[in-house]
Amino acid sequence: MLAEGPAIILVEPQLGENIGMVARAMANFGLGELRLVNPRDGWPNEKARAAASRADHIIDGVAVFENLGGAVADLNFVYATTARPRDNFKPVRGPQEAAGELHRRFAAGQKTGILFGRERWGLTNEEVAMADEIVTFPVNPAFASLNIAQAVLLMSYEWMQQAGAGRAVAPEGPDLTPASREHINSLMDYLDRVLGERGYFRPADKKPKMMDNLRAVFTRPGFTVAELAVLRGVLTSLEKFSPKNPRGAGAPEARDGEQAK
Repeated sequence: MLAEGPAIILVEPQLGENIGMVARAMANFGLGELRLVNPRDGWPNEKARAAASRADHIIDGVAVFENLGGAVADLNFVYATTARPRDNFKPVRGPQEAAGELHRRFAAGQKTGILFGRERWGLTNEEVAMADEIVTFPVNPAFASLNIAQAVLLMSYEWMQQAGAGRAVAPEGPDLTPASREHINSLMDYLDRVLGERGYFRPADKKPKMMDNLRAVFTRPGFTVAELAVLRGVLTSLEKFSPKNPRGAGAPEARDGEQAK
């Protein structure tokens, strides 16, 4: 369980559900320390636990403070998140740049935190003044308001992105190992045999060209090993279970009134 990095500090959060969703976002991306400053509905809060979707280790470890000063007293460096311009001469960073700075300070043994304001109106100028720098998100200027859990999610994601190789769980895709010539040749040998047994190569003198065409079909798209295995399985099944045309019977009989082609 990844649970290290900057403390997430919610200033006077109003809804337990939002606190729970913040905890869930933190757990998704490896943050584990949640601090609450004077939560409106008190603490503990069962609605927060329910919304956390089993991020109980964060809910159980929540620290509650009466004021922001107490919540940041032990921290060496603090970011304040805000979407509004501030006239306090503090450096303003984007989330990616801010996450990089947090990692550098974390590696140096410093304790850091990120402030998030109230759901309805964020942080006051006095609260922003208690931070070292500001982090703001590149959002639509005509609709810049973010839900508090969304804002925490963005910062947590950037923290995990810059956490280094081996920490994040990379999405797994299908096996896309390109098929080697050996796999292609094996399939061609198989098709040569089973199609020959069923009278596919007619007239016989056209067989080399027909095999060249088949090879082109299976070579050009760049089939993977797994794809050829699926195809081979389908063909083998058709070969084994074809009661109307058992192995070695040659070309199928012409249907009523039709000439075999």
